[in-house]
Amino acid sequence: MSEEMQQQGPAAEQQTTDAQKPKKKKKPQFRAKRRTDVHGWIALDKPLNMTSTQAVGAIKRIFNVKKAGHAGTLDPLATGCLPIAIGEGTKTVSFVMDGFKEYEFTVRWGEETSTDDAEGELIDSSAHRPNEAEIEAALDHFSGEIMQVPPAFSAIKVNGERAYDLARDGEEVKLAARPVTIHHLELLEMPDEDTAVFVAECSKGTYVRSLARDIGRHLGTRGHVVALRRLISGPFTEEMLISLDDLEQLSHSAPGETDQKSGLASALLPVETALDDIPALAINRNAAARLRRGQSVLLRGQEAPIDGHVSAMNAGMLVAICEVIEGELWPRRVFNLPEHPPVFTSDAEPKNKGETDVDYS
Repeated sequence: MSEEMQQQGPAAEQQTTDAQKPKKKKKPQFRAKRRTDVHGWIALDKPLNMTSTQAVGAIKRIFNVKKAGHAGTLDPLATGCLPIAIGEGTKTVSFVMDGFKEYEFTVRWGEETSTDDAEGELIDSSAHRPNEAEIEAALDHFSGEIMQVPPAFSAIKVNGERAYDLARDGEEVKLAARPVTIHHLELLEMPDEDTAVFVAECSKGTYVRSLARDIGRHLGTRGHVVALRRLISGPFTEEMLISLDDLEQLSHSAPGETDQKSGLASALLPVETALDDIPALAINRNAAARLRRGQSVLLRGQEAPIDGHVSAMNAGMLVAICEVIEGELWPRRVFNLPEHPPVFTSDAEPKNKGETDVDYS
């Protein structure tokens, strides 16, 4: 050992050993995706064999948002109009759920199932097949306000539990009849003697599966739904619908420099779309500030006679849903909407070197 090493002793030996140790590799830096500030509605054309909850999850992923919810469940075997609210749009969900619905559905005669659709087990059958004249004559019996027993396999709660959970566990589920309104019911076609296609406009709470079951019984046969498509839900119509595949494609295209409504932004409907039946009232900046603080605003002049609910708007932006009481605006739901539309970035854009996105949704 050299004289220098002898003088430095064990400390020098430790430094030499440490220097020979391989350096630990740095762990990759993971950065969560930054949430997009998105508010509004998507009129989704829900595909077959997807639950409404799964559809909401897909929208949250595509738009990279945390808060979203649907306005009225569609069964997995149903397709069509599933309005999904994003961000501040969720504050208007109840207004869509209260609106009327329109469905096109196909009934198969001769068989009744445990779920009143093609998913259930056969529980009763009949050899009788109604003809067109018999069906047409029966439709008046199911028009206007009627009493309807919901399917055992439904989301209605029984003693705090969902009816479908109890039914799946083999328990007998007895649900009380309740009033629903059928605004319009029409036979569209009879592809063969076993099936008939209908269109129905109805109130919230109406179960088309129950309607098919009850029509079958009334005609002296049995029936269940084999195809169901929702065409309209409140202010959302079939013309507004967009598929998940189209949304996926839009998510890979960044908006143009001069077009703010390209890409995903083109599919996003404003929050106030859900408030189609509520009159809009223009207010000034000071009134908007008061409403946002939860304070009332006194109406003056020609505005005073308004009663009921209104959408308070300032410079074209929704401020609050208000109730007019004795000439004053009282905020019931206040909205926090950004002044500028959301900016979506393309998934195809390159990441910074060493950066990996992790989606925590």
